[in-house]
Amino acid sequence: MFNRLRQDDRAALMPFLTAGYPTLSHLAPLIGAVERGGASAVEIGFPFSDPIADGPVIAASMHEALQLGTTPADVFETVRTVRPQTDLGLLAMVSVSIVNRMGAASFVAEAARSGLDGLIVPDLDVEDSDELVRLVDEHGLALALLVAPTTSPERLRKIVSQCRGFVYVLARAGVTGEQNIAPDVAGRLDTIRAETDLPLAVGFGISTRQHVHAATESADAAIVGSALVRRIGEADDPVAEAERMTRELASGLRGGSPEPAQST
Repeated sequence: MFNRLRQDDRAALMPFLTAGYPTLSHLAPLIGAVERGGASAVEIGFPFSDPIADGPVIAASMHEALQLGTTPADVFETVRTVRPQTDLGLLAMVSVSIVNRMGAASFVAEAARSGLDGLIVPDLDVEDSDELVRLVDEHGLALALLVAPTTSPERLRKIVSQCRGFVYVLARAGVTGEQNIAPDVAGRLDTIRAETDLPLAVGFGISTRQHVHAATESADAAIVGSALVRRIGEADDPVAEAERMTRELASGLRGGSPEPAQST
């Protein structure tokens, strides 16, 4: 995906969806909606009771999903069902606690069987990442770890060496959540690019098409989570709203919005 976009000097939009929110049955149609809206990949959040990297909007959505009984097995089964119907990159955003509870070997194998293309593990300590890197390599999956504004040069080199597919770059310190100020990350991205040729995806606080534009002037992808989850939760028709907002966000991408899939 990233190679194709780079050839055309374009960037990707990677929206985030909480599996099980508003209900589990919404996940498959929401994936279709963001694809029609112009996304290139989608992050599927596995609900977790203590999402340390997430702000109040996503944390509340995960709480509701857990209250409805959403389990990792439910998410895998939904992905397995939707995989033949979409060309999107499908990424699991998952706490290392869920991976460890299931067993890293079992989780990665099931992720691959379900049709997921990779994992984002926001709370994985890079010092403890060797086993997960080995497992994703065995199964041909991507693995993205997070680089924060406060990450030291030495730690940065270790993190990017463990990433597969792309690097997740935080636009700001703290937790996820909507912001009013566009991200200013060009300088940091230059520093990271000196250490890796992997694509760089920027997230945390990207909320509008203007933010997407600012991020993808220098990044390979923009990640939007809280703003989209909030709009989905407030909408009478979550699927239609997800498509509408994704199309709006995609219009801010470097190179312009990709040709969206046709609505059905």
